[in-house]
Amino acid sequence: MQKMKVAVIYGGKSTEHEVSVHSAKDVCSVLEKKYEVFKIFIDKQGLWYLQKECSTQITSQDIQISPLISKEAHLSTLEGEKIKIDVFFPVLHGAMGEDGTMQGLFEILNIPYVSCGVLTSAMGMNKEISKLLASFYGVPIVPYIKLRKADKYELPLLQEAVKKLGYPLFVKPVNLGSSIGVSRVEKPENLETAIKEAFKYDDTLLIEKGIDKAREVFCAVMGDYQEEIYTSPCGELKTANNAFFDYEAKYNIAGGCDMYIPAPLDKDTQDKIRQASYEVFKALQGKGYARVDFLISQDGKFYFSEINTIPGMSLTSLFPQLMEAGGKKYEEVLDILINNALARKTKQDSLSINK
Repeated sequence: MQKMKVAVIYGGKSTEHEVSVHSAKDVCSVLEKKYEVFKIFIDKQGLWYLQKECSTQITSQDIQISPLISKEAHLSTLEGEKIKIDVFFPVLHGAMGEDGTMQGLFEILNIPYVSCGVLTSAMGMNKEISKLLASFYGVPIVPYIKLRKADKYELPLLQEAVKKLGYPLFVKPVNLGSSIGVSRVEKPENLETAIKEAFKYDDTLLIEKGIDKAREVFCAVMGDYQEEIYTSPCGELKTANNAFFDYEAKYNIAGGCDMYIPAPLDKDTQDKIRQASYEVFKALQGKGYARVDFLISQDGKFYFSEINTIPGMSLTSLFPQLMEAGGKKYEEVLDILINNALARKTKQDSLSINK
């Protein structure tokens, strides 16, 4: 029996390029036990390569390819060789991968893909839009002020305005992940530096009220908002040497955080956060999978922080471990995601607009 052809796409023009490659290595190694896997690396210039092994480096064995709009095939080498794929599995974190752009390409190619759709991905990537939708559906969010690079603001007036939020504050780019460009601000004189840092990565930022000594709690979600949505037990991360769970603690510092799965939460709080994760995923019309992040204050109140529609997928990442805590093994989760992508495409093709 011929194996299903799965193209795993990773790398990309994102600041999360290296994280993506790290995730893809484990995804590919597990999928290769059952599927014919095509490892597709996108370099930081946006060029596509078919790799022998997942890597950030191009070797002489890697072949440059390009997506192809054709009924017969979906990829083409520079020499004209055509490759037909059954399903695409993007493991692209951040911009140009998690924000709806790659999903739009898959729609144009008319092929099943493992990911939330274009609209969900775009809304999920935008921290303000996802917060507004979460709040509309009754999920608590922390107060914030939005600031655009084009806005004409005077620093003293802005410092006065954010007093209502209270310190500490968090300044973060609207469209970015992995805590890149995020700063914790303890006092007014540090606000401008944090704003300049966030504007390096996006032209819009949020200045959020900080939840002092907040617990960072996560829930994995998988399914279709029109059908069944599964939510995992919650997990919690506690940083060892950092004031908040920044990029360094996530990826560069050995022992930079302690992971607790399941999280040490009472049943009532756990149930409420799982329900809130369900509500956020449904509000965004999610079809695929995601990780939903929350903050819990010292008085026990919880707040929606953000949603990641292509979360880290290495064996040690939160999403696979949260799923395993719910009784779903890594291999099983990948199979479910692929089968759901195929079923979604079949359902989409049945609509009259596609006839």
